[in-house]
Amino acid sequence: MKVDYCPGTLAEGYSSYSRTCLKRVFDGRKVSHVLPYDAPNSNPQTDKLFEDNQKRISISGVQEKFSVILEKNKLRLIQKGERGTYILKPIPTVGKKRDQMPANEHLTMQIARQVYNIETAENALIFFKNDAPAYITKRFDINPDGSKKAKEDFATLAGKTPQTHGEHYKYECNYLELFQLMKKFLPAYRIETPKLYKLLVFNYLFSNGDAHLKNFAILETPMGDHRLSPAYDLLNTRIHVDDSDFALEEGLLPKSMAQTTIAGQFQILAEQVEIKPKQFNEIMTIMMENSKEVIKLTQASFLEESTKRNYIQDYEYRLKQLQKINA
Repeated sequence: MKVDYCPGTLAEGYSSYSRTCLKRVFDGRKVSHVLPYDAPNSNPQTDKLFEDNQKRISISGVQEKFSVILEKNKLRLIQKGERGTYILKPIPTVGKKRDQMPANEHLTMQIARQVYNIETAENALIFFKNDAPAYITKRFDINPDGSKKAKEDFATLAGKTPQTHGEHYKYECNYLELFQLMKKFLPAYRIETPKLYKLLVFNYLFSNGDAHLKNFAILETPMGDHRLSPAYDLLNTRIHVDDSDFALEEGLLPKSMAQTTIAGQFQILAEQVEIKPKQFNEIMTIMMENSKEVIKLTQASFLEESTKRNYIQDYEYRLKQLQKINA
């Protein structure tokens, strides 16, 4: 697969991963942007490896995910008894423009980090031998020595499971409740509140309609307490499915508070979670500026040209909705 931009940072003038990407994502090792496998569902021999690998991964979600390990300078699927340090997400089997999904997730994660300074899971785009793209992300819940950090998603914190709340359990909530859960479980919740708030504004701005309870988590720190985990699973879902503005069924706020515009709801949410007006204005200024950087990264991304246009149009439409805050 010939490339002109780093498939990690999207910096121009690279025929593979840049040094910055290799350092962040692959511990500085010289890893190829092409995997030594054909894509799943394209070669019977390879398919057997992917099938066996799926039995060993316990990360939930609709999209197929595979567990990968970095051995010397090569990435490979894990074998029995091994713990993977990367998650590989190839093109899924459902959704419109599904061949664009890896590039969409990669771009959205890069925009979150590079443009808005949101802490994200380290990630890159990678390609199979037959040029099919996949999204690869480094697991942040694994220590360098291979031991696991304690990580709890917000569905677990809310005590919601398929058994107790049915199959839509991870969508039954509103976003205000996430802050209430954080207040209950995180001693440092005041520090983490603006981070979560900024991420919710980002999800709205970039049409991430699948930001459900399992897509937010808290993570153990070396001190033994907990903080908000790096952001993960960020993508413009509108390109692939017809979804609503928010993943959670009740939206940003309980119905009684939500009788206003989206911009007004974000304002009420900030008040409810005790974000001071000055801090609220700072967050909103950051989120509403930087259009040039967003467009530049989108143009450098591995999306098809028509999908790039859709991506930018969705972003610009949502930006207009948010700008009504000060209107």
